Amino acid sequence: MNKLFSLADAVAPVADGSTIMVGGFGSPGTPFTLLDELARQGKRDLVIIKNDANEDGYGVSRLIEAGVVRKMVTTHLGLSGAARRAYTAGTLEVEFVSQGLFAERIRCAGVGLPAFLTDLEVPTELGQARQTVNYGGRHLYVEPALKADYAFITGHAADHSGNLRHQGTSRNFGALMAMAADCVIAEVYALHEQPLRPDSIHTPGLFVHRLVQVDRSSHEYQPIPR
Repeated sequence: MNKLFSLADAVAPVADGSTIMVGGFGSPGTPFTLLDELARQGKRDLVIIKNDANEDGYGVSRLIEAGVVRKMVTTHLGLSGAARRAYTAGTLEVEFVSQGLFAERIRCAGVGLPAFLTDLEVPTELGQARQTVNYGGRHLYVEPALKADYAFITGHAADHSGNLRHQGTSRNFGALMAMAADCVIAEVYALHEQPLRPDSIHTPGLFVHRLVQVDRSSHEYQPIPR
């Protein structure tokens, strides 16, 4: 099955109000082309699940600047001044999650678990009210799984079946998010006509629904000079 789509067609089904997981740890692994197209198509009232908010003018920060993100679930707001200002002004709802819990909540959704238990404390000023249980004589917190309508991820290489190979640290959250979303859209830099070798696949094509081939050199991320 050929999963290759044009950029516009790949993003078009995303509805206003959708929850979207976005891969990336800072710049590496962030699908900037898909996020730019999301902004161009004017999708609104979005919930974004991402490790960080990128930098001003790029990726998720650009969406926040446009006022189209209602809520972020994130480990930190990073270098995005726009995200910090929107959060302070009350126009952006932010659920802060420590990085380990963030990854595990996504993984749980991907393997069909509704929640998991942890003894990890979260400062009350950062966390919402958490359900607690007593298990084995221990006081534990219930952490719900994180699931999304869509996941936007990247692949350094792919085949037409949607199998992905990531490169270096861009591997970060992509494979986890691909398991935890109803529809997975991947921007890829090299599309192979022959199937990828099984032992080189990081994200199986079973989880990937749409591929968009992009020219990495034409969309190279450039950090803001400081």
